[in-house]
Amino acid sequence: MLSVGFRALFRREVLRFVRRPKNTFMPPAITNVLYFAVFGLILGGRIDQIAGFDYILFIVPGLVVLGAISNAFENASFSIFHGRWNEYIHETLTSPLSYAEMVVAYVAASAVRGLIVGVIIAVVGRLFVPISIEHGLFLVATMVVITALFAGFGIIGGLVARDFDDLTVMNQFILRPLVFFGAVFYSLETFEQAWQVQISLVNPMVYMVDSVRYGLLGYSDLVAVSILPAPYAEFAPLFALGVLMAATVLVLAIDVYLFKIGYGLTD
Repeated sequence: MLSVGFRALFRREVLRFVRRPKNTFMPPAITNVLYFAVFGLILGGRIDQIAGFDYILFIVPGLVVLGAISNAFENASFSIFHGRWNEYIHETLTSPLSYAEMVVAYVAASAVRGLIVGVIIAVVGRLFVPISIEHGLFLVATMVVITALFAGFGIIGGLVARDFDDLTVMNQFILRPLVFFGAVFYSLETFEQAWQVQISLVNPMVYMVDSVRYGLLGYSDLVAVSILPAPYAEFAPLFALGVLMAATVLVLAIDVYLFKIGYGLTD
């Protein structure tokens, strides 16, 4: 049973971005119209199919991931930092909520924003190319996990940041480049050298993009490049999802610990 305090904090955090759609939902919609127009229609017509899919369709999952996790991270980091900056987070800290409830409320609200943005981007993509969902439950599970994971990272970012510029640096110069090099616009099968694939697999974004692509299109680069032994190659998407779930639990545990010791909250 969710406590009244948890529901109140969650509701406040959701209303904070729902009431400002021009700032939270319109920018990713407009940005992705440009992505699909430039990369999909203009460049896509000059690029051969990738893994049997038209280029514009192949990039849809990566753009969904980019928008979803960026917004989940941004929402959590800004909410925590803004609360610190204006010192109203002290009201939350002195409430009867447990530290776990505080963290989960912030993470859940930020994940909701990420999921909404992900749906918006998928709808925008649907305007340019037919999209069918091949593995619905897997897709939903993956989207929930990755948005929660980056909402958890956002809390850490909000605690570590010393000014608003730090938040911009984290999102624009760390998160987004990792996503762009996470097989959003290309397939791992295009690499001719094994070491190129191995380097790509170090990037955690590869697993997120691949999981969403598997849920949407039914195709997995991780299966194609055989990251697991041959008899188990087809289970690569499940393996990736399991790793992402474990990472999410770990990050949320770190969030709770940081709240418990008051890191960055009492500055």
